[in-house]
Amino acid sequence: MSNPEAIHEAPLAPQGAGGAPGPADPPRVERVDYTIIRRKAPWPWVLAAAVTAVAIAFLYGLATNPALNWEVTGEFLFSPPVMSGLWVTIQLSILSMLLGVIIGLIIALWRMSTNRVLQTIATVYITVFRSVPVLVQLLIWGNIGLIIRNVTLGIPFTDIAFFSIPTNQIVAPFTAAVLGLALAESAYIAEIIRGGIISVPTGQIEAASALGMTRARTTRRIVLPQALRVIIPPLGNQFVTLIKATSLVSVIAGGDLLTQVINISATSYRVIEMLAVAVFWYLILVSAASIGQYFLERRLGRGVKR
Repeated sequence: MSNPEAIHEAPLAPQGAGGAPGPADPPRVERVDYTIIRRKAPWPWVLAAAVTAVAIAFLYGLATNPALNWEVTGEFLFSPPVMSGLWVTIQLSILSMLLGVIIGLIIALWRMSTNRVLQTIATVYITVFRSVPVLVQLLIWGNIGLIIRNVTLGIPFTDIAFFSIPTNQIVAPFTAAVLGLALAESAYIAEIIRGGIISVPTGQIEAASALGMTRARTTRRIVLPQALRVIIPPLGNQFVTLIKATSLVSVIAGGDLLTQVINISATSYRVIEMLAVAVFWYLILVSAASIGQYFLERRLGRGVKR
């Protein structure tokens, strides 16, 4: 007689269809989780500590240098001449950027046009204004009165003139600064816009053409809104570069921030202290532009996952 306990412990055979014995279940394999623990490298922290230590030592050396009088920096930080120069710098940056974007958009569309004449004009324009340094362009516009004495409106090839104005009255230092900066920036902005337009898939342009949309409407309604996501980051960087490039206006006495700082340092004999004033305000302007660029990129990038 068999042992009842042995019969109770024996596994039951799996039943198939109709109660017939089925195939045995495969053996159960226990799953083992392996957790890989990666040790973080200490070198980034060591590098950060070293950079912080060097920066603190540098700032401490400047603060305790007996040859520098930082009270002069605090005295002129919000002085009327500095505030006037700061306002001129803001105006130069905004006006030059707006004019540069308008001209750059036109040049970019001409560069991508099927018209050979417009392509040639745009190519020559970009080549010239990207090749000549901004400082040289500012000097040319600042001394344009030496080349063109008067601006005259009349009938060409005759002595009939309706009015004539000296060029220096029209192209003042501020106007010369805006023209020099805007024309120089427009060449770079044209290439930025062209790169953004090229990034739009051609299938969407073909679909718009199949729907009967004109080329201008397709550009305005389909191409440019999508290209903005690609255009804004380099365009923001170009605006930051433009803010710093306004300091070159000091060579034509444009009344910008650096011009005012240099004028004050010439009378106070405190060059480094006054340059610190300019550095402070340039940091403020660039930081504000960077924050605005961040929020603009965030708004245009809604619905796009990275």
